Amino acid sequence: MKTVAVRQREFFQTGITLDVDYRLKQLKTLKNTLDQYDERLIEALYADLNKSKAEAIMSEIGMVRDELKLFIKNLKKWNKEQKIHTPITLQSGQSTIYREPHGVVLIISPWNYPIQLTLIPLIASIATGNCTMLKVSEFSEHTSNILDEMLSSIYPSEYVKVVQGDADVGAALLKEKFDYIFFTGNQNIGKLVMKAAANNLTPITLELGGKSPCIVDKSANIDLTAKHIIWGKSLNAGQTCVAPDYILVHKKVHSQLVEALKKEVESIYGEHSAIHPEFPKIISQKHFERATKLISNPKVVYGGLVNTKALKIDFTIMDNVLWSDRAMQEEIFAPILPILTYDNNDEIINILKEKDKPLALYLFTNDEDFETTFITQLSFGSCSINDVIIHITNHYAPFGGVGASGMGAYHGKYSFDTFSREKYVYKKTNFFNNKLRFLPSKKREKLLRFWFYR
Repeated sequence: MKTVAVRQREFFQTGITLDVDYRLKQLKTLKNTLDQYDERLIEALYADLNKSKAEAIMSEIGMVRDELKLFIKNLKKWNKEQKIHTPITLQSGQSTIYREPHGVVLIISPWNYPIQLTLIPLIASIATGNCTMLKVSEFSEHTSNILDEMLSSIYPSEYVKVVQGDADVGAALLKEKFDYIFFTGNQNIGKLVMKAAANNLTPITLELGGKSPCIVDKSANIDLTAKHIIWGKSLNAGQTCVAPDYILVHKKVHSQLVEALKKEVESIYGEHSAIHPEFPKIISQKHFERATKLISNPKVVYGGLVNTKALKIDFTIMDNVLWSDRAMQEEIFAPILPILTYDNNDEIINILKEKDKPLALYLFTNDEDFETTFITQLSFGSCSINDVIIHITNHYAPFGGVGASGMGAYHGKYSFDTFSREKYVYKKTNFFNNKLRFLPSKKREKLLRFWFYR
């Protein structure tokens, strides 16, 4: 019996997906279907993560809709062949770059943003002419079920197929031969995906996470800084790959920042966010238990309450944290915010150079010299100055990591480039032939030396 991957390869080889009008039709169908499933998707996000309607639209469905509009508007332009310069040694001839799909693509999406991180890569895969297998997360089961129902209602399985199941299902999928793999998740699973891809020399994109630091300089506007940080860390209860993982604050404004953070949390959620109806929950019991172990009660200066029944954790601020503390040994992925201090700019630059290159780096400052030093001396996937997270909504900019935080980038045109490849074609005309190529070796050597060594 043929596997889905084999049937998808056969469908791809028919050439149907190479037609740009066919691709546009599939994108428009997805857009219309997304409208029909809007409320059900929002309800599924609430069931899985307790996301409010506003958060579901802002951080998930709205981003998908924007990406669809961008691709529908620009696909034909992006897909056009591009004439490039042809050097005199290749005259008379023309050089052209064509775009072509990879073929059969595997997208592995996570549970924390199960709509956005599934459909945005899928949009690019469809737009570039691939057939696609989607491995969705078993943890966000309500959303995965709706996505499965929605996509299977408009696409045949040999074109787009949603695969549900646990880690064993994912491991079995990775044994199939794919032409490209796009993975979003944690570093440990990312390493397994990379090993599996190596067996077939399959190109990959890894969108990983890690600890994204948030630096607060002594020149920062503290009240505004606190507002932005609390918003970013509260989003999806901290279960965001680009959430501010921890704060490094200058000693001169340390106490002021801690008080401003407390005030901001309480103004939004009251004394305990774990009992607030609109505060998101942790995705599962397993993830909840892992996160609660990161809380060091003696260092908690705000929050700390855990709601075991609802799988909710207070927005918890821990002060005077050390690099050796448990919360600093792994990506937190919860509404727990450790605070460390530093003395001077050189110190903070040196500290960050020793850490893994983060997916996102946040700096709050009004010191332009420090800002310049920060940007030029440190390596990161992306950086936001005087704000957090919102920068990733710019689909004109690449989103991706570096080093331990991932490889490759996507969003907008960068997604189109990721899910397709450039194919170079040189076409020789008979108008002129360079006789130099056909001369005897000795004569050719003299002329070649004259040309290349001049």
